[in-house]
Amino acid sequence: MRRLVALLAVAAACRARAADDAEAVVERTGVAAQTAEATEQRFARVVRAIGTVTPRPGRFAELAAPGPTRVARIFVASGQHVAEGDTLIEFERAPFDAAAQSAATALETAQHNFARAARLVQAGILPQKDSDQAASELAQAQVAAVTARRSQQLATLRAPLSGVVTRMSAVLGASVDPTQPLVEIADPGALDVVFSVSPAEAADMRDGDSVSLSAGETARGDPLGTGVVTGVAAAVDSLSRAVAVRVRLRRTERPLRIGESVFGRLITAVEPHAVTVPVAALVPAPGGEGVQVFVVDSAGVAHSRAVTVGGRAEAVAEIISGLAAGEVVVTGGAYGIADGARVARPPPSPGSGAPAAAPR
Repeated sequence: MRRLVALLAVAAACRARAADDAEAVVERTGVAAQTAEATEQRFARVVRAIGTVTPRPGRFAELAAPGPTRVARIFVASGQHVAEGDTLIEFERAPFDAAAQSAATALETAQHNFARAARLVQAGILPQKDSDQAASELAQAQVAAVTARRSQQLATLRAPLSGVVTRMSAVLGASVDPTQPLVEIADPGALDVVFSVSPAEAADMRDGDSVSLSAGETARGDPLGTGVVTGVAAAVDSLSRAVAVRVRLRRTERPLRIGESVFGRLITAVEPHAVTVPVAALVPAPGGEGVQVFVVDSAGVAHSRAVTVGGRAEAVAEIISGLAAGEVVVTGGAYGIADGARVARPPPSPGSGAPAAAPR
């Protein structure tokens, strides 16, 4: 038993000596970590969002029947190009022709009644109220006649603009009504992209901000072209709690399709003299509130320092306050550094700061 106790004591002493030796090595050589200099450069503040290609207002039409009827003929199909005025759908005309004839007859009767009432009032035979009543009935008959004639014209749907038929749901012989959209037309040369962003992000956006587009839902997709912000919604969507931002396409690498999802980098501002550091240098502050970096002094000792981050790119982050250009910060291994630790690092070479973040 005494021998076992002695062996355990020797082992504990060896472990303690090894730990002391390791601490001595760390104290003498420092903790291995990568460093970089904070760099002053142009920095683009970017909002990243996913958007959907949509028709531009005024270059999109959705058409329905003017009243309850049946589909008599269909002249176009989905995907077909049409010119303004081309015939799209023809409905059974009998109900609309009958309604137009009835309205015309009612208008003629109302005109005769009004003329008769006006003469009798002028002669003092009828009171003025009878003439006013006849005038009111004439006005109603005029409105009904105009509506009936318009419905008669719409018994044949024609394209209100040149474009492509994006939807055709009419079925030959089927019953339809005004609440049932039958055909949609859009101008493929007038498309926008609508992005959904948070209210905080929308607050920094202005008409005219530039946007770069790429395919898919990540920035690494194939480039699609550029655009410009033309409108930021004044209201928050009640369902998504997001703000819609409309972007007009300026140049595209390929034709875009309505409903296609694209990824956008919306540049809200460019700071010409921003202080930037690699994103790896940012470490959560104690308690999880705020961000800090470890600044390495001339003696190689790392000191924690709270900073304010403005914007972030894929590789670098903008530091608004708390750090000056030229100061050295810990990057690789920053999460394992303690305040006051000595850092073993190679001297930063010229130009080893963070890469530029301004857009090309």
